[in-house]
Amino acid sequence: MRNVRLEFVRSLLIFLSRRKHLRKWMETSPLARRLSSRFIAGSNLEQALAVCRDLNSEGVTVTLDVLGESVSSVAEAGAARDAYLRTISAIHDKAIQGNVSLKLTQFGLDIDAAACRANVTQLVDRAAALNGFVRIDMESHEYVDRTLDLVCGLHAKYAGVGTVIQSYLYRSRKDVEMLNSRGIRVRLVKGAYLEPASVAFPKKAQVDANYLELMQLLLDKGNYPAIATHDEEIIAATKAYAESRGIARDAFEFQMLYGIRRDLQSQLAKDGFRVRIYVPYGEAWYPYYMRRMAERPANLLFILRNLFR
Repeated sequence: MRNVRLEFVRSLLIFLSRRKHLRKWMETSPLARRLSSRFIAGSNLEQALAVCRDLNSEGVTVTLDVLGESVSSVAEAGAARDAYLRTISAIHDKAIQGNVSLKLTQFGLDIDAAACRANVTQLVDRAAALNGFVRIDMESHEYVDRTLDLVCGLHAKYAGVGTVIQSYLYRSRKDVEMLNSRGIRVRLVKGAYLEPASVAFPKKAQVDANYLELMQLLLDKGNYPAIATHDEEIIAATKAYAESRGIARDAFEFQMLYGIRRDLQSQLAKDGFRVRIYVPYGEAWYPYYMRRMAERPANLLFILRNLFR
């Protein structure tokens, strides 16, 4: 019964993440902005860089995400590109230990695929000139083939580009094997979109089991994989598997979200593991925020407690 309730809450939150009128109200509400501040590093680049400096001082690296997705015009996609270009330059100029992550729909994938490719190529080219790295995030299952096609094409020219694989999709093992064979860096996540049972495992236990299998495959054959999770059992399994296989602690990294399980982030860093924090910032924070609530309903309870306080 508890799992049924959790799935209902998760589905409801993802549904709400797509409501445009609710998004407009939330992103302009002072109260909502205060509640989101635990998970969003600020509305502008300077605020986000201050957060990154603090995280670097604690021995962890970062990946910056300029929030926004599903733009409605080529001009909006160009503005997202320019924001990321400024972010990459700032990371270099301010000596931040970090890189960037982006979503292709924010760069115009649904509007003009050629323009999207040109936008991302410009970004990856700038990162390469500054010895940086760009992670191309994965969105819902309809985007997987297009995302992997673009990533593979860019990686053939630029080494500093990677992507994300979601363990809830049936196809993910095959995708991991392909990416490993090309030496493309992978961030492994469980997945945060509402997917049909025709393409994704419907039960949490199945998603977790597939995650563990893919984690082992990445540690054995991947190129500096990122194990992105707050699940303590999966983290313990990753540490145990790496030790059993003689895999060095600097051959992979754990990734976590800004504002979630800070205690765990700190402990892993103290224990000598590499830790990278996903640091989102910007005005268009609502869809991201709601997916974080859906991933872990305990986050919602945390927010509600603070609201009543």
